[in-house]
Amino acid sequence: MGNFVNETSTRPAGAAAPRRCECGGEPRNYAPAGAEERFRGLLEAAPDAMVIVDDTGTIRLVNAQTEALFGYTREELLGHPVELLVPGRFRAHHTFHRDGYTDNRQVRPMGAELELHGLRKDGTEFPVEISLSPLETSDGLLVSAAVRDVSDRKAAEERFRGLLEAAPDAMVIVDDTGTIRLVNAQTEALFGYRREELLGHPVELLVPGRFHAHHHGHRKGYSDNRQVRPMGAGLELHGLRKDGTEFPVEISLSPLETTDGLLVSAAVRDVSERKRAEARINELAGLVESSQDAILAKTLDGHITYWNAAAQRLYGYSRTEVMGKHVSLLATVERRGEIDLLLDRLRSGEKVEHFETLRLTRSGALLDVDITLWPTRDADGTVIGACAIVRDISDRKKAEAELTFLYEQQRHIALTLQRSLMGTPPAIPGLTTASRYRPATQGAGVGGDWFDLIPLGAGRVGVLIGDVMGRGLDAAAVMGQLRSAAHALAKTGMQPRQLMQALEAVVGDLDVPDQLVTCCYLVISADAGEVTVCSAGHLPTLVATPAGARPLPAPVNAPLGVGGILYEQATSVVPPGATLVLYTDGLIETPGSDIEDQLTELTTTLTDLFAEAPDLEDAADHVLSALLPDSNGHNDDVTLLLTRLPEGPLATVNTDLPAAPESVPEGRAFLSKALTAWDCIPATDDARLLLSEVLTNAVQHAQGPIGLHLCRSATDLTVEISDRSPHLPQPRTAGENEESGRGLILVRALADNWGVRPTDVGKTTWFTLKL
Repeated sequence: MGNFVNETSTRPAGAAAPRRCECGGEPRNYAPAGAEERFRGLLEAAPDAMVIVDDTGTIRLVNAQTEALFGYTREELLGHPVELLVPGRFRAHHTFHRDGYTDNRQVRPMGAELELHGLRKDGTEFPVEISLSPLETSDGLLVSAAVRDVSDRKAAEERFRGLLEAAPDAMVIVDDTGTIRLVNAQTEALFGYRREELLGHPVELLVPGRFHAHHHGHRKGYSDNRQVRPMGAGLELHGLRKDGTEFPVEISLSPLETTDGLLVSAAVRDVSERKRAEARINELAGLVESSQDAILAKTLDGHITYWNAAAQRLYGYSRTEVMGKHVSLLATVERRGEIDLLLDRLRSGEKVEHFETLRLTRSGALLDVDITLWPTRDADGTVIGACAIVRDISDRKKAEAELTFLYEQQRHIALTLQRSLMGTPPAIPGLTTASRYRPATQGAGVGGDWFDLIPLGAGRVGVLIGDVMGRGLDAAAVMGQLRSAAHALAKTGMQPRQLMQALEAVVGDLDVPDQLVTCCYLVISADAGEVTVCSAGHLPTLVATPAGARPLPAPVNAPLGVGGILYEQATSVVPPGATLVLYTDGLIETPGSDIEDQLTELTTTLTDLFAEAPDLEDAADHVLSALLPDSNGHNDDVTLLLTRLPEGPLATVNTDLPAAPESVPEGRAFLSKALTAWDCIPATDDARLLLSEVLTNAVQHAQGPIGLHLCRSATDLTVEISDRSPHLPQPRTAGENEESGRGLILVRALADNWGVRPTDVGKTTWFTLKL
């Protein structure tokens, strides 16, 4: 809108200019004097500013409202071009507008949808509406312009539009024909149309096609019953986007009575997210209600606010019976304090998982239940309540009790079997021992550990320890077979490397796939102060003395069951009174620890313990408590054996004899001399007789030289005869006319103990007599 007078005219050439009156410069002779006065009165009484111009655009008449509106006096306007009241940016086009009006002389009513502006004397612009009327006079065409200041209305409209744009919902304003008159930016964003694509179009453009048939009826019904309809009035409504997709909406309707008729304001809200959330809530509610576990909600002070069907089945209370009641209703008197503690934990925001307890049903029965509780929070994260899932575990508890009973029964059977297979090593005179066996605290408990002490005679003792890989009855069964075989083989007097080689064959014959066995066999010779050892992949034997603890030197050999191994042995001198420490890997291979660190810990513990000669039983307990402080936390069985070497013999003598007949009397003489020196006269006759028989066998059947070794302890006399023949003598029954064959029968009859053992160069036959 650039002007308020849209027309202009040009005076014909030669026409006389209109005459002016003396009082105001107005043209004269426009009308009779009485009519003119009436006209002026009407002009002054008009509520709008009235400006009358001629066909040249010159102002001929104005009223007082014009002076007030534009800030000019009447004298400053009359005779001047009407463009004086038009903003400068519109003046260039103003003559064209006046020419257009001259060619088409018609009344233009106020508010003809033109954006027009006026210009005040002070240079300010303001929005106006203008009504134009042509006046045919004898002096030519005059145009009457009624000018109205619409600043307040425009400001109100801008405020309305601002509110419309600021609305959080899509706003659509339609007239009584259903034509869209106003929309806001949210409408464009929600429906995908530009504003120009909506204005002037039927509102059904935004309604899915399947609802069009009924929509006109709904609009007509609303026109007949104009009332505010709030958002979410229980109607299932849908909107239609430009791309053809539909979405659920809520619509609030408000009637607007205007001078142009009824307008209806529709606030449209997309409720897709809410509908999805409601569907999800309904789905979750269905799941909760159909859950087999009892689910209940409660306030932080313990009052029940939700109770599903499973809770009713579990506890026997209906929903109406428990709603609002305190949850302590479900606990025995002695467990109500437990509920207070749980509520305290929930108030602090803690989640309680799988809390097992007892709960009380409506009938008074006790239930074993598993309860998981978690705090519920409001939008600010504040804990406002709690939910609980309760599961009946009575059957599980019963089954667990039965399984525990069966497990303990089977564990007892397995441990009994293992201890039976392990056997009880005999007490050996002069040899102090202490042993400990701990089954694993997890799983079946039993494993493949074993140890054995084997008296070999002539002051010698075999010490055996082993570990079958794996656990359970299979490992225990293999252990029992190996222990029996090892014991029998050791009794033959064979050397440690020979015994290990034989056990390797036994393991191969067991036909147990991937079965590995670690084993260590030692032979203690007290009179010589020596220990011979062969280890098949076992942990090192430690020697503990007052000077400290150290590993016993031993060649590195592979475990039994690997196959194709030639086992080696080593002999070390060990001081009298030293303690040999043998153990299985369960002692030092513990979860979360390094085996080397644990072995160092064991060595340090033994060094501290044996700084003074401790009682071996106390020492065994101390080692276990130091290495396994958690007696219930080890997952492998543990075997520990402490063996203290005896003190050396009181006296020993040796001599070598040739394999000749004269060696027999020479040996008897050597024996008699030693026994006399040792004050063992009562044993002389039997000792001489048995020595003569064994020496005679060696002279007749073996190769020399023949070694004679005598050893006296506090209780025994031991005689050993060594030769270079690998053939072991066998007792036999001699015929009536045979002169030989009775020597070993005599030895077996008179000696307290006797035997033969192989050596690297032959054999040694020995016998002992009690003193």
